[in-house]
Amino acid sequence: MLLGTHERGFEPLAKSLRSILREPPFGGAAVCLYQHGKPVFNMWGGQRNGEGDPWRERTPSVSYSTSKGVTATALHMLKDRGLIKYDDPVARYWPEFAHNGKRSITVRHVLTHGAGLYDARNIFGHAEVLLDWEAAVRALERAPASHPAGRYHGYHAITFGHLVGELVRRVSGRTIARFVHDEIAVPLGLRDFRLGEADDATLARAARNMPSAPGRASTESLKRDRARQQAKAARTRLVALALNLVGVPMSPDRLHRALTPRGIDAWDFSSPEILRACIPAANGLFSAPDLARFYAMLANGGSLDGVRLMSEQTVREAATVQVRGPDGVLTLPMSWSLGYHGVFSLRGVVRGAFGHSGYNGSGAWASPGQRAALAYVVNAGTGTPVGDWRLLKLTTTAQACLRMRSATAA
Repeated sequence: MLLGTHERGFEPLAKSLRSILREPPFGGAAVCLYQHGKPVFNMWGGQRNGEGDPWRERTPSVSYSTSKGVTATALHMLKDRGLIKYDDPVARYWPEFAHNGKRSITVRHVLTHGAGLYDARNIFGHAEVLLDWEAAVRALERAPASHPAGRYHGYHAITFGHLVGELVRRVSGRTIARFVHDEIAVPLGLRDFRLGEADDATLARAARNMPSAPGRASTESLKRDRARQQAKAARTRLVALALNLVGVPMSPDRLHRALTPRGIDAWDFSSPEILRACIPAANGLFSAPDLARFYAMLANGGSLDGVRLMSEQTVREAATVQVRGPDGVLTLPMSWSLGYHGVFSLRGVVRGAFGHSGYNGSGAWASPGQRAALAYVVNAGTGTPVGDWRLLKLTTTAQACLRMRSATAA
């Protein structure tokens, strides 16, 4: 059953969410859409855990790489205050980072995934290192880059959060989790918006990841899934071959090394142990209304309801596309800006929009031209490192509703 409210004209978005909840993988989810600084759609449904407890309006859910957009925004706020510059070497703020030939890596390289430090499997070794902030930072200091800074851009799936988070700590004197709480969550009134370090009260209400239920899917759908996976693997191999021929070193193995330090396959990212740690690339815990409100602030040029977190100029600079062409890890053209990527729908790229999505299907984006922002949180599924078909479907429908709303108003 779908609960919540929406303004007139957003019935198709409710229909899309309802259909998603009725299809495998089964679990719970929520969508919140803002326009002109106000929520126009806020609905949820399904189960928040394996015990059958219902999803609530403010259920927080671990959102994997959707966390990266929040992590990057913290750094932009420090830049806006004149405390850090994008084109300065990282080592200016973090001297130990210069070890092993990394002196030329800049803050911009880190934000655009051009630092050459994507190989989490070799850098961290075992995933348990990620639960110890100091150990992870020391590992990054010791690691050599895989290529000269800025030569290629490859998704720093696991390392991004610690790279940006340590810069925030060096510049602000606070952990990234504390900075996000003090400087973003509190001013915007976000009660369910944490970048790690979740407390017991939040954990008690949080969604738990639910495994896919293939037994409830039809044989035909499973065959289609397998065919899609095989076709995707074949395309990846072809793209890698073509790019290698023109001098861009890409391989399917690179994605594996970027995403899977040893032991991470056994992790339940929604478990209290993981959510009490701070892994800013992957363990943000957000409710849909709070995540949408955060992106509504960005869609409105850095302010919301009289609270300004950064200037319009800094938001524009942060959202300006820096890198086009296929990403060296994901093999997709991600349109990287400074810590965000482009927004994709079933009808192509959403012009002028930016955001970030995550492995389990979650995602959020801001569309400044429409003064709109959408957030989707979910506790079942896998998808890809940057969302899946469900987010594409919701984004497509939301965009159609927004266009119709604008046409009707005109």
